[in-house]
Amino acid sequence: MEFSDTETQALLRETADRLMRDKYEFEARKKYLEAPEGYSVDLWREYGELGLLGVDAREEHGGSGGTFADLAVVLEAFGSGLAVEPYLSSIVLSAEALRASGDKAKQDEWLPKLASGGAKMALACEEPASRYDLGWIETKARKEGDSYMLTGAKAVVLGVPGADAILVSARTSGGDGDRDGVSLFVLPRSATGVTIQPVTNIDDRPAGEVTLENAGAALIGEEGKALPALEAARDRAIAAVCCEALGIMHTLNQQTLEYLKTRNQFGRPIGKFQVLQHRMADMMMAEQSARSMAALAIAATDNPDPVARSQAISAAKVQIGKSGNEVGRGAIQLHGGIGMTMELATAHYFRRLTAIEKMFGDTDYHLARFAGS
Repeated sequence: MEFSDTETQALLRETADRLMRDKYEFEARKKYLEAPEGYSVDLWREYGELGLLGVDAREEHGGSGGTFADLAVVLEAFGSGLAVEPYLSSIVLSAEALRASGDKAKQDEWLPKLASGGAKMALACEEPASRYDLGWIETKARKEGDSYMLTGAKAVVLGVPGADAILVSARTSGGDGDRDGVSLFVLPRSATGVTIQPVTNIDDRPAGEVTLENAGAALIGEEGKALPALEAARDRAIAAVCCEALGIMHTLNQQTLEYLKTRNQFGRPIGKFQVLQHRMADMMMAEQSARSMAALAIAATDNPDPVARSQAISAAKVQIGKSGNEVGRGAIQLHGGIGMTMELATAHYFRRLTAIEKMFGDTDYHLARFAGS
């Protein structure tokens, strides 16, 4: 199947691809990871200057007014470069939660800052016992005057160590698992009562365990009605990592193919051996299967019907998980022992694919979600 870019998408792809080629050579990436923030602050600023942070933000918020399909080509390029900046946590998850909340005042306050790179946000919506259920919230919010006091714990919050503010889901009424009673709040990362324990995920991305103890926060949107906004943000993030995985799989396939052409054994390139050609063909087919299903997720991302949206996105996530495993394992095995070393980029690409398969629900979770839609 052929997928053609629009003129805007072609320009975005060229910009993002060139940035990855020029700034994300593998050794440079290692240095970014060693920075205090776990990524390049200068490069994040450059993203903002190039308009890559506001691709799908509305023009009144300093963005380009593009679609998720426009954003998808940028995400794919970032996958190819194995970029570690907090694009997913700030520009996809947090920005979409704000947009879906319907709170115009908070949107006008924060979305221009996100689109320009002037601020970064993290979305804390999963808890140690939630098992991917966004309605399973033990964090409590108690109203005091015009603000709320939050108490609870959030698990593996992406991008929180370097965020300026945190969006937090908390329960204002109802019991664990109820759809009603979930509210969304914003508070500074440095607010009193907020404790962050930094962690590094298997894919080298910075995250954190967040503990709240009577932390003052401001309500976003209508009290008790935030769960649909959280689900919309998570679905958008799932589609985003599917697009990122396409860039990773394509790069792994290209690197592996080149290795088969240049690695000699028994007097000839190992790519001449038919059994390895068959394995490479399987990896290429896995990438194309993933690309087809990612296109379905991209098309469904802005679907106003949450059931149809979640069904399509879960289907894509299942295929991305399977294809990522096929391509990642194949790349490691065809490279041989060197493929397992941290000195070669191949292992890092596979680690990211492994993390993506688990993020926002693993393959088994999304199979069950698809069946129950």
